[in-house]
Amino acid sequence: MRTRVAVVCSVADQGVSALTNIAVLVVAARLSTAEGFSVFSLVYTVFAVLLGLSVSYVGQALVLERGEADAVRSACRSAVAFTAAASAAAGAVMAGTLALVPGETAAGLAVLGLVLPVLLTQDAVRYCFSTLRLPQHALTADLVRLAAVVPALAVQPQGTGPTRLIAVWGLSALPALLVGAALLRPRLRGVRGDPRRLLRRGHLGRRFVIEFAVGNASSQLAIVGLGLFANQLAVGALRGAVTLFGPLNVLFNAATSFGPPLLGRVRGTRGKIRVTAVLGGLLAAVAACWAGILLALPDRLGRELLGETWAASSALLPATGSQYAAMALGTCALLTLRVLRPRATLPLQVVFSLLSVAFLVAGYALGGVLGAAWGLCLGSALKAAGSWIRIAYVRREGTPRPAGGRRAAGSPGA
Repeated sequence: MRTRVAVVCSVADQGVSALTNIAVLVVAARLSTAEGFSVFSLVYTVFAVLLGLSVSYVGQALVLERGEADAVRSACRSAVAFTAAASAAAGAVMAGTLALVPGETAAGLAVLGLVLPVLLTQDAVRYCFSTLRLPQHALTADLVRLAAVVPALAVQPQGTGPTRLIAVWGLSALPALLVGAALLRPRLRGVRGDPRRLLRRGHLGRRFVIEFAVGNASSQLAIVGLGLFANQLAVGALRGAVTLFGPLNVLFNAATSFGPPLLGRVRGTRGKIRVTAVLGGLLAAVAACWAGILLALPDRLGRELLGETWAASSALLPATGSQYAAMALGTCALLTLRVLRPRATLPLQVVFSLLSVAFLVAGYALGGVLGAAWGLCLGSALKAAGSWIRIAYVRREGTPRPAGGRRAAGSPGA
């Protein structure tokens, strides 16, 4: 497949995946009461954390596989088998444990445990297609996913409870899984897999999980904790506001995925920094414009999008829009460091992600849900500022070091 076509298919696949997530949350919000959507949002946030852990441990390590074709194919078979077994075991524990706990949130999490193997295995198949350089098949499977989940949710009656919505949403991934498996099977025929290879020492997924845990999962779990121990409606409001900025996530993911190889063609450290600084400014401007469009949206149209949740989510749009503008600058800064100084990203993620969690909790204590949203914004802004300051030090040091290389004498630690 030609490189340009492969890139187009990969970007389109990311767009379809993001559109699916947005559509799921929008339809669920329209069908639910504010309380019901809060439960759905909390369960969806837990799933987002579990998916991120799976992607980090299995998917991100898989796409770095190199070597002979049979070895890569064997790695793909191992990844799918490991994901299916691990998600089934984790899902069974979730379902068996939480089924005994009273309350609608526990029931929703128990149902998530039942559908977890379908959801995570379908995502693992997508990464196999990426590894095998068959993005058109990943796009096909995700189009099937989108075509199945939206009608399945849309036909549910108004006021449907979150547990039923979670079950319908999870089971609607089954057609995409079957299509993906049918497309993948001929490519893996004749090779054997070894799922235990993902448990051996040195597996790259362990490092990626740590980076995800401190960079993303910490704030997601803080939001879950906010819903469990403070105000469940806060989760629905925050998730609703973030959903409206979903299109920007496509741009951020595209920059992260395709930025490193393209940035590698730019000559010199200063040239690379200049390009990403301009890109960050453009993405921040797009975020600001999108926030302005959402703020100008009439309440009638807002309620068409998010139902009863619109009232709470619309109040958070200035804070969430500001956060996404800061995230644009931070994403491009981390992209720069990935190319110039790969080891510098993990310490930044650790420090500023923990700060974001602290600001989230402090903001909620001082100003409720709106304070929590501004706390997340402050955390993103400080992460962006810290990352660009780190880039300034790298530029002073001159020539960038390759990944895994030794640190030059006298240079600051990564």
